[in-house]
Amino acid sequence: MWMTELPPFVPFFLGALLLLGTRGMLRSAVMIAIPILGGMHLWMMPEGIHLQFAFLDYQLIPYRADKLSIMFGYVFHIAAFIGIVYSLHLRDTMQQVAAMLYAGSALGAVFAGDLLTLFVFWELLAFTSVFLIWARRTERSYHAGMRYLIIQVLSGVILLAGTLFYAAENKTLAFGYIGLDSIAGWLIFIAFGIKCAFPFAHNWLTDAYPEATVTGTVFLSAFTTKVAVYALARGYPGAEILVYIGAAMTCFPIFFAVIENDLRRVLAYSLINQVGFMVVGIGIGTALAINGAVSHAFNDVIFKGLLFMSMGAVLHMTGRMNGSDLGGLYKTMPKTTILCIVGAASISAFPLFSGFVSKSMVMTAALEEGFDWIWLMLLFASAGVFHHAGIKIPYFAFFAHDSGIRANDPPNNMVLAMAIAAALCIAIGIYPQALYSLLPYDTGYNPYDATHVLAQTQLLFFSALAFVWLNLRGMYPPELRSTHLDFDWVYRRAVPSVIQKMLSVIWQIDRGLRDALKLRLSSYLSYFAGKNDRLSILLSRNYPTGSMAMWVVVVLATYLLLSFIK
Repeated sequence: MWMTELPPFVPFFLGALLLLGTRGMLRSAVMIAIPILGGMHLWMMPEGIHLQFAFLDYQLIPYRADKLSIMFGYVFHIAAFIGIVYSLHLRDTMQQVAAMLYAGSALGAVFAGDLLTLFVFWELLAFTSVFLIWARRTERSYHAGMRYLIIQVLSGVILLAGTLFYAAENKTLAFGYIGLDSIAGWLIFIAFGIKCAFPFAHNWLTDAYPEATVTGTVFLSAFTTKVAVYALARGYPGAEILVYIGAAMTCFPIFFAVIENDLRRVLAYSLINQVGFMVVGIGIGTALAINGAVSHAFNDVIFKGLLFMSMGAVLHMTGRMNGSDLGGLYKTMPKTTILCIVGAASISAFPLFSGFVSKSMVMTAALEEGFDWIWLMLLFASAGVFHHAGIKIPYFAFFAHDSGIRANDPPNNMVLAMAIAAALCIAIGIYPQALYSLLPYDTGYNPYDATHVLAQTQLLFFSALAFVWLNLRGMYPPELRSTHLDFDWVYRRAVPSVIQKMLSVIWQIDRGLRDALKLRLSSYLSYFAGKNDRLSILLSRNYPTGSMAMWVVVVLATYLLLSFIK
């Protein structure tokens, strides 16, 4: 059937064009119809290569479907649908068109069967998503968007370089297992790592996401990093270096999130923390670990989207996002409060919530493969995420001190989108087999083993106890109006400052050399002028000063010309 041959990104790109010519209820109907029809199309899609053609001496496969890509395709359609419902109250063509193109680009990337097609959609992800940041139309969002775009395009340039090396070495552009045995493998790995927010390459996320629009952040949290996770799972399963990179990713954001005041920035750090679990699973590389990584990516799209939506609702209704300015909102925003708590329980991996049925797979795989220290780091990270996302977000936004703000729950479409995400979090937690049936491997894993449930419950209990004790003793970091420095300080402040000082020294040396050269030339020219009347007359005149090099060239050329004429 010809419909199955249609690449999944096409309905979203066509839908973006339709949005340019529609308004009001018709536009809303088109937006809702696109992910629904796209999801039905995906449901009927068989596995295999659906589109390929020759390009130069290579075979391009723009459309290839298997269990891994289809699973990401499902969650991207779900994320697009929830994000669209959440944004129905908007009347902003730029945001709506950008969101459609962004979702379509993510789908194009995960169904790409060759590296050149992947590169095209990799860059489209950057160029379409940046408008969701600029759509906020503030000076901060403009500069954050520019920094975001530069880093994302840099990732694409590195990917293209790696692709060219890979094609030259292997005589193919097929996107499968790549490995780290060549320069091409390392270049592509670095490109994936930038988009995946590896340590020291993560600040584009914490810098840009909190500056995006309320609805834009929901879309941003769903696609970019998950496309990178998919790419790592496709190209580097079992690369042990990912175990250690992922473990670092799970731990270091905790310290920033605990002291951060901007609650959307807290969630941005939390996003890196959760991606770290996925990276660890890919690095371990066993069937159970890969299942854990991709299922956690599936769940994270939903529960992280729910948390960003709940904080977006707070920002939309109050105009404030700092924890120090909020509190007491549960009195007038009860629906948002309850839905936020569902998201917090899911990301904290409470039993019967979605995070529990996926995160435990990665941790079990770490123990089974002998990564005991990594398991301890993941355990610490699990406790940490409960502190900053499971407790801090709902506590400081809706409880804590009474800020005096009496905002109501957001528009019904925003509440409905949050309710859909919350229902999925609970449904997957109660009946995980529906999710497991989509996974690449059948491992027969049972998350509700007594040991898993008891261990996770104890961890959550003692983490909550620690929060309460620290808070009562006044030792928990308070929400302060402050700016916290991260690694981006290096390239936004330190490096420019060092370069400026180096240039200052270079200009001083240059000025000294110019002055010395002028004195030396002056003595030589005085000597020659005594022997040449025409040159003496020329030198006696006043000329505007300019480049030293140009001045020397003019004088020497003049002397040679006069000598030749004489």
